[in-house]
Amino acid sequence: MTRPIPSFTAIVALLLLVSAAPIIPGVIARTKAILTGRRGSPVLQLYVDLFKLARRGVVYSTTSTWIFRLAPVVLVATTLAAAVLLPLDGRASLLRFGADAVAFAYLLALGRFALVLAALDTGSSFEGMGASREVTFASLVEPGLFVVLAALGVMANDFSLTAMLGAGSTRAGGVTLPPASVMLAVSLFALALAECSRIPVDDPATHLELTMVHEVMVLDHSGPDLAMILYANALKLALFSAIIAFVLIPGSRLAGWLGLVVLLASFVVVGLAIGIVESAMARLRLPKVSLYIAAGSALALFGLILLLR
Repeated sequence: MTRPIPSFTAIVALLLLVSAAPIIPGVIARTKAILTGRRGSPVLQLYVDLFKLARRGVVYSTTSTWIFRLAPVVLVATTLAAAVLLPLDGRASLLRFGADAVAFAYLLALGRFALVLAALDTGSSFEGMGASREVTFASLVEPGLFVVLAALGVMANDFSLTAMLGAGSTRAGGVTLPPASVMLAVSLFALALAECSRIPVDDPATHLELTMVHEVMVLDHSGPDLAMILYANALKLALFSAIIAFVLIPGSRLAGWLGLVVLLASFVVVGLAIGIVESAMARLRLPKVSLYIAAGSALALFGLILLLR
């Protein structure tokens, strides 16, 4: 298989991802506001929030150490590094190597690990509770993510993200989507809600102490540190949006700048889908979350079985 050379569009796609990622939470909030009959915040609200937080000072507890200060930087850095491994323009990633799909999954895990350490570093039992829940959910999401990646690897006969999703994909086919691709896309969407701490797994807008998961972990962060965490969460949503889009529309079907259009459209479509889900569903009880994640992973497993039969 010929490996496509990263082009100018790959750099533009990365810049588009970095600059447009905060649009997704805005689309989600706007969709929820419209569906629930509220005025709501504008689509660009997160840009305003990030600008305000970046200008504010930072307050550090005397209990915390350098781990607490380093965690937001590690979270943003690992998420950006994971973005470099994706063929965001639908053609080829800026950095690719054999089995880079494994590196992608563990870069996201490394950022989450740093945030969990920061929560434990505060010495607060409340944040420790949130960290425990976050790690529990992550340990259930990761196997499902690897099943999705394994299925894509089987389809592409390669475990490189460029081969799975980009121009090297062998999933050109016809117009009709294979059932396995649809299953993998739906599974990714379900797992993304858990990975990115969205309803029905977590509620980013909640202030109830006993139900908070991700939000309780970042209670002690402020100023630019909190801005980096919010931005990294939006960036992670953008990464999953791009993967879902290129699972349904492989890069081998795209030409020229069309991949950039698909990338930007995925932010809006996935944001709308999440907004609809969060308007129609409530947060699940904690014992039910594991069943939800297992169902999302099982759907990916069924897709893999279809490919192996």
